[in-house]
Amino acid sequence: MANGSKTRTLSKESLASSFILPTPVTYRHNCMSAAVKRYRYLRRFLKFDQMDFEFAFWQMMYLFISPQKVYRNFQYRKQMKSQFARDDPAFFVLLIVWLFIASVGFTLVLGLSVMAFVRFLLYILFVDCITVGLCVATFLWFISNRYMLKHSIGQDVEWGYAFDVHLNAFFPPLLILHVIQLFFYDVFISRDWFISRFFGNSLWLISFAYYTYITFLGYSSLQILERTQILLAPVIPICLMFLLSLAFSWNINESIMNFYMYRVL
Repeated sequence: MANGSKTRTLSKESLASSFILPTPVTYRHNCMSAAVKRYRYLRRFLKFDQMDFEFAFWQMMYLFISPQKVYRNFQYRKQMKSQFARDDPAFFVLLIVWLFIASVGFTLVLGLSVMAFVRFLLYILFVDCITVGLCVATFLWFISNRYMLKHSIGQDVEWGYAFDVHLNAFFPPLLILHVIQLFFYDVFISRDWFISRFFGNSLWLISFAYYTYITFLGYSSLQILERTQILLAPVIPICLMFLLSLAFSWNINESIMNFYMYRVL
């Protein structure tokens, strides 16, 4: 009887072992390297039929409505594909389209030539979006891994994810400052009135606050990080700058328009 009971116990154990679930992709050690991920991402730039533009447009829309839902999708990607960063460049391609539309708007408002339009487009793409994004993403990637990472977790923040957070945070200010603002610039914002300065500078305040908030959401959604509230600190100097601009009658939009005119002419 003892031998029979032992045999049945061993049979149950062997049967249970055959149904052990595979290791979640988050904890596998044979994940793709960063170089392989970058290669696969860049290779898809040439394959528009493989890009999910509908989903990228959904993300852009929810960055205004509910940014938390966008970052919830990044969590799903980590579980399924072992990476937080996007593996589909559709979002970046659509962002370039919006940059093109914004450049057309600036060309019409400022009365730029065709060559000035090209220079303006290249400037906001490679300087305002990419170069600034590389600097901000690298800085926050270093800060988060150096000072915010939970040491008990054997993971770190991907640089590609840090750059994705920048692109997410860059999109709402792009629409506010480079698209919506243009409808009011000539008829209202450019006037030498207090209400004009207040409205125009408020758009900059909202844009910078939006960028800061979406950046904060991006890092706070990572369970491997702590003390992410410090990323909201820039809101204080942003508000202070807004008040100073009103006190000294500084029209931020006029200064930025003159700066762009100087850069492209």
